[in-house]
Amino acid sequence: MSAPISFVSNEITPSWQELLSQCVEDPAQLLSLLHLDNALLPAAKAASELFPLRVPMPYLARIERGNPQDPLLLQVLPLHSELITVSGYSADPLGEQDANPVPGLIHKYKGRVLLILTGACAINCRYCFRRHFPYQENRLGPQQWQNIIEYIAADNSIREVIFSGGDPLATPDQRFFRLLDDLEQIPHLQRLRIHSRLPIMIPQRINANFCQRLQQSRLQTVMVIHANHANELDEAVAEALTALKNANVMLLNQSVLLKGINDSVAALQALCERVFALGVLPYYLFILDRVSGAAHFAISDDQARRLFSQLQQVLPGYLVPRLAKEIAGQPSKTLLAPL
Repeated sequence: MSAPISFVSNEITPSWQELLSQCVEDPAQLLSLLHLDNALLPAAKAASELFPLRVPMPYLARIERGNPQDPLLLQVLPLHSELITVSGYSADPLGEQDANPVPGLIHKYKGRVLLILTGACAINCRYCFRRHFPYQENRLGPQQWQNIIEYIAADNSIREVIFSGGDPLATPDQRFFRLLDDLEQIPHLQRLRIHSRLPIMIPQRINANFCQRLQQSRLQTVMVIHANHANELDEAVAEALTALKNANVMLLNQSVLLKGINDSVAALQALCERVFALGVLPYYLFILDRVSGAAHFAISDDQARRLFSQLQQVLPGYLVPRLAKEIAGQPSKTLLAPL
């Protein structure tokens, strides 16, 4: 295996904001940094026209150079397969635009609402179910935020707010804290859930100031990270997760079953054991959302159920995530039984 790539001088450690702004967005640069065949470039350029390439340096450093089948690379490399129209795949596979009563807020399930804090993200995962989401129509300006606060305050059944995006942790601390301050003033809110890839993509985001604010919140805080492969979880990620755990944040991991990346018992077992070793409980293992441009990642439900059955045989129950799929219009996630 090739040695890891060193992109950052040991003398100066960039801030998380700098790392977020320095992501690789040019397919030619990606191929050059990873010593990959330029024959991949035409397809990568064409696919990135539909959904831009975006990879942060800390994540890129974990990808094996010269290996076009690296499981981390396959999550971010634009391919010709994305250009192929496949029946049953759409721009809004989860029907989120039908559950968008207030700009920036999605209310699909009882007792909780999801807020789109930002359209920004540290990484553009090629299978992302929001790759076509209308972020411009859901921007959180002052008036939009006031409308959201009023919507939540008027519904006593809402107990939990979910911060999503994009990636909600791409939001600067000062703004993030102001939003949290406002939510804490709503008496019936009990929990804050944060769905984020940033602790993995740019673990430097998890700083002392951020952890301290979460620890001080009156809301019980849950963070759902998103790791698909054990190779994503290096020592810097481990340090970030430890900091969150020490701030009394409950940590869960969700993954997506991806063809050629983690569709084996060995890969899934290694992932579940690795996240648990870092203090994170395996939470969901999702069937791929049928979003346009991502069909090449899909495996069948029956394949997934067989994998899940085999995973149950090699892991204790508390390390086995729930196998689930999200179906537009359903009142909850749909759990799949082992086969």
